[in-house]
Amino acid sequence: MSESKQPSVVMPGGNVVQPRAVLWCITIVAVGLSLFQLYSAGIQPLGLFYQRSIHLALIMMLAFLMFPVFGGGRPRGIVGWGLDAVFFTGALITGGYLVLYLDEIINRAGFWSQTDITVACIATVTVLEASRRAVGLSMTLIGLIAILYAMAGPRGDLAWLGEWLPGILGHRGYSFDRIAGQLYLGQEGIFGLPLGVAATYIFIFVLFGAFLESTGAGKFFIDMAYAATGRQRGGPAKAAVLASAGMGSISGSAIANVVTTGAFTIPLMKRLGYKPKQAGGIEAAASTGGQIMPPLMGAGAFLIAEYTNTPYLEIVKISILPAIMYFATVYLFVHIIALKQGMQGMARSELPQMRQVMKDGWHFLLPLGVLVWLLAMSMSPSRVGFYAVVTMVAVAVLRYVLWFFFVAPRQGETVTAHSIKEMAAAGFKKLVEGLELGARNAVAVSMACAVAGIIVGIVGLTGLGLKFSSMMMAFSGGNIVLALIMVLLASLVLGMGLPVTASYIVLIVLVGPALTTEFGIPLLVAHLVVFWYSQDSNVTPPIALAGFAGAAIAGSKPMETSFQSWKFAKGLYLIPLFMVFNPEIIVGGPVPLVIWNAVIALLALCAFAAALEGYLFTRMGWLSRVAIACAIVGVFYPNLMAEVAGVVVMSVAIVANWLASRRESTVAA
Repeated sequence: MSESKQPSVVMPGGNVVQPRAVLWCITIVAVGLSLFQLYSAGIQPLGLFYQRSIHLALIMMLAFLMFPVFGGGRPRGIVGWGLDAVFFTGALITGGYLVLYLDEIINRAGFWSQTDITVACIATVTVLEASRRAVGLSMTLIGLIAILYAMAGPRGDLAWLGEWLPGILGHRGYSFDRIAGQLYLGQEGIFGLPLGVAATYIFIFVLFGAFLESTGAGKFFIDMAYAATGRQRGGPAKAAVLASAGMGSISGSAIANVVTTGAFTIPLMKRLGYKPKQAGGIEAAASTGGQIMPPLMGAGAFLIAEYTNTPYLEIVKISILPAIMYFATVYLFVHIIALKQGMQGMARSELPQMRQVMKDGWHFLLPLGVLVWLLAMSMSPSRVGFYAVVTMVAVAVLRYVLWFFFVAPRQGETVTAHSIKEMAAAGFKKLVEGLELGARNAVAVSMACAVAGIIVGIVGLTGLGLKFSSMMMAFSGGNIVLALIMVLLASLVLGMGLPVTASYIVLIVLVGPALTTEFGIPLLVAHLVVFWYSQDSNVTPPIALAGFAGAAIAGSKPMETSFQSWKFAKGLYLIPLFMVFNPEIIVGGPVPLVIWNAVIALLALCAFAAALEGYLFTRMGWLSRVAIACAIVGVFYPNLMAEVAGVVVMSVAIVANWLASRRESTVAA
C-alpha cells in the first residue's frame, strides 16, 4: 500500500501527520523505552555507559520516527524515507556499539581504533540531526559552532579559522577525529553529566508527570484552585497562579503548562474583566514559575544536584522559599489589578465544591505523598520516581476495582464478565498511553542534554570556560551587578533558541566559574541564579515563548501579551539578586537572620508590585512610588542599616496608602 493511501493520524502536540504503521512503531519504541527506564530505575540499575547508550539510542529512534526529515507538512517520499532509514540505523549503531564493545573500548584506555573513530563520527552527526528535529535548528547550530571552534587552531583541521579568533579565544586546535572520539568515548561529551541526569532522573519523573496528565490530574489541580480562590476578587486569575504552580511542579515545560491550565483559566479571566493581554500574561508568568517550583523544577533540581554534588532533597528544600516569593509576587499583581479595576469573584454556583473535588481526585495526592515521603527518607531520586509511577498505576487500578465492586452495585449497575473485560481493556489502554506519552515528552529534553554534552565537552577540551571568566571580569570591571546583567542578557539570547534545560547547562559551564571564583558567589546560589535567569526567554520580549502561547489562547497580540508576562514575572529577575546579596536564605545561617531576610524580601517584592501598578489600597502618588523604588534598593543591599531604612520607608508608604484609602471611603460614605 502506498504511503498516500495509508490511513493517517494527526499526532498529539503538533501538525505531523503520520501513517498508521509509523504510529504503531512509535508506540512500540516509546513503550519499550519507558519500560527500560522503569527497569533500570527500580529493578536492576545498569552501568553508566550501558544505561545512557541504550537510552540515547531509543530516544533518537523515537525522534526519527516522530519528526520526518523534511518536516511534517508533506509525505516523506522516497528520499525522506531513505534519509530517515540512514539516521535510524545511525541511532542503532550509536547505542549498540557501546553496549557490545564497551569492555574492549575501556581496555584500549584511550588508544581508539579506526572503527571507534568511525562510529564516533556517525554518533556525533546522528545526535546533531536528532536534535535538529526534536529541539530545533538553534540547538544544532550551537553544537556545530562548538565543534568548529574546537577545530579552529594551529593543530586543528580548520587552522585557517583560528586566525579569525580574538586572542583570548585562541587555542591549539583539534582534528575532527580527535573531537568525535572525545565526545563519543569520553566521560565529558555526549554521554556526559547532562545526558546522565536525563537518563537517570529526568525521564522517570517525566513519565510520572505523563501518568498524572493522562489520568486527569490537570483538571484536579485546576478545580482545586478554583474551589479555593474562585470567590475572591480576580478569582480565576488567582486560580491560574495556584494551578500553574501545581501543574508546573510536575511538568517539564512552561509552554505545556500554559496550554494545559490556560485553556481553562484564560477564558474565565477575560470573562471576569481582565484584558486579553493581561489574562495571557498572567498565565505565562505563573506557568514559568512552575519551572522553579519544587519538587521537580522542570528537571532543574536534578541537574543542580549533580553539578553541585548536593543531595536532591537539599535542592528541593532551599528552593521552596524563593518559589513562594515568586508566586506571592504574581499573586499580588493579580490581586492589585482586580482591586484597581473593581472586579468581583465568581458566583458559588459556578465553582466546583472542594469536598466534591477531593472526593473525585483524592487518589492523585497519594502518589505525590509517596514521592515526598520517600524523598524525605533519603531514597535515590530515580528509585523514588519508580515507586511514584508504580503507586500511580496501583491507585488507578484500585480506583477502578472499588468503583466496579462497591460503587456500581449501589448505583444499580450490574457488574458482568463483559464489563470487567472492558474495564481491563480500558485500563491497559491508559497504561500504554501513559508509557508512550512519557517517552514522547522526554525526547526533546534528552536530545537537548545530549547536545549540551557536546558543548560541555568542547568547553572542557578547549578551556573556553576559563576564557569566559576572564572576559566577564574584563567587561564587568569586577562589578557584580554588571556581571549578573551580562548573565541575564546571555540567558535571554540563548533562550531564544534553546530549551531552559540546555540554556542553563551552557550558561553554568561558561559563566559558573567566574561567578564562584571571581565574584565569590556561593556555588549553590550561583547555580540557582543561572537556572532562574534561564527561564526568562519564556516571558521576555521579543522572544517570549510562554507569552506567545498565552496570547494564542487569549486572542491578544503576542508582543503586548509578552510585555504583560514580563511585568508579572519581575520576581524572576529580582529574587536572584536578593539570593546573591543575601545568600543566607539559600546556604543557611542563624535562624533569626534567615527569617528577617525572608520577611523583608517578601515585603520588598509586594511593595515593588504595588509601586509598579501604582495601586495598593488606593492609587499611589508618584512620590510614594519613587520612595518605594529607592527603599527596595536599600533592602537588597547587604547592610543591616540600609535594610532597616528600606523597610521603614516601604512600611510608611504602605501605611500612608492605607490611610488614604480609609479617608476616601469616609468621604464616599
